Amino acid sequence: MRLNIFKSKPRPRTHEGAPAKVITPEQALRRSVLSCMLWEGEFYEDGVQIAGRIHELVPLVEVEKVAALAVEARERMKLRHAPLLLVREMARHATHRGLVAETLARVIQRADELSEFVAIYWAGGRQPLSAQVKKGLAAAFGKFDEYALAKYDRAGAVRLRDVLFLSHARPVDEAQAALWKRLAEDELATPDTWEVALSAAGRGEAPEGRASAKREVWERLLVERKLGALALLRNLRNLHTAGVSDELVVGALAALKTDRVLPFRFLAAARSAPQWEEALETAMFRALEGRAGRLTGHTVLLVDVSGSMESSISSRSEMRRSDAGYGLAILLREIAEKVTIYTFSEDAKRVASRRGMALRDALDQSQPHGGTYLGKALEQVEADLRGGLRPAGGDHRRTVARPGPRAQGEGLRGERGQQPERRRLRGVDAHRRLERGGG
Repeated sequence: MRLNIFKSKPRPRTHEGAPAKVITPEQALRRSVLSCMLWEGEFYEDGVQIAGRIHELVPLVEVEKVAALAVEARERMKLRHAPLLLVREMARHATHRGLVAETLARVIQRADELSEFVAIYWAGGRQPLSAQVKKGLAAAFGKFDEYALAKYDRAGAVRLRDVLFLSHARPVDEAQAALWKRLAEDELATPDTWEVALSAAGRGEAPEGRASAKREVWERLLVERKLGALALLRNLRNLHTAGVSDELVVGALAALKTDRVLPFRFLAAARSAPQWEEALETAMFRALEGRAGRLTGHTVLLVDVSGSMESSISSRSEMRRSDAGYGLAILLREIAEKVTIYTFSEDAKRVASRRGMALRDALDQSQPHGGTYLGKALEQVEADLRGGLRPAGGDHRRTVARPGPRAQGEGLRGERGQQPERRRLRGVDAHRRLERGGG
């Protein structure tokens, strides 16, 4: 049998059989970490497969790049579990352990992430923590005061006191030593949070009394401005059910600190409490004030409106993927120097130049929510705009290949390869970009 023969490697393909671009391990790791909610299933891949791919890719990427990706995922993308998993995978390999302590101390930014990391570390079976992991956990422990420790010391397989003992953290002064002693003895002061207040409201009373007590607590929280922006937006339906007055709710929305709230949050809130949509839209525009023209040039946005976009972004969320897509369109309408917006499903449809909730409605009503023909949509947009378009992202989960054998990106330039005007073309499956766990 002859062995001296040319053997071609099979070209990678997408789930639906279209030619896929060959990417480096670093690029694959970035895509796996930044484009998903860890351990949440996606359309063609479940969360376990994604975590397994991260496990395989970490040792193939330089340690400095893995550490930088973990920090980016936590600080810029506001992800919570993915950076913890990255650090856990770094701890497995001698080539990557040197940056574990520093990276872990930086990515842990909420007290419950201390115990969550140990739970991830022990996911494959209980084992001793490495020296670098102990050092990182001990450094992170010092970030949190009594309120934070009490708020996030939740019942689970790993408690915060367990992490304290395992990491051998050393207090910096007597006050911190006393605080950690109270944590170890389960004597932390009960935190004054809205969750605690509502849980205690009407305890031991008849149903009518409990309902009245909860309404009074909601009203007190609104008057005292004890609800943060996300807590208020997520609880609008509960406020309505409890019978809180419109005046109080509208006043709270008018005083809402919106500087870190993205449009998709307001869209989800408006869907659950449409009676306050006008006040929500006003607050949303206030969040976007002063950002006009920040994105220069001409941006072309394609928003996926296929049927799958009506599903929730995670198993524990009521927010839909369409909220994220429509929210990005609203954001770009306000901050882009020039933007052209399309939806795509069975076809590409150009959307009228509207703002806010009116733009949401235009996107949603632009066409039936059917399949996802991204290749066909790109060709339609190319013909419509008659310019050189360069794709800068897209929904690769349900992409249908362009007809013919041409490589990815071909046919997106002007005549003879010229690019008369460079535009950004952004295909959107935006739930993977905007989400992402509080922090």
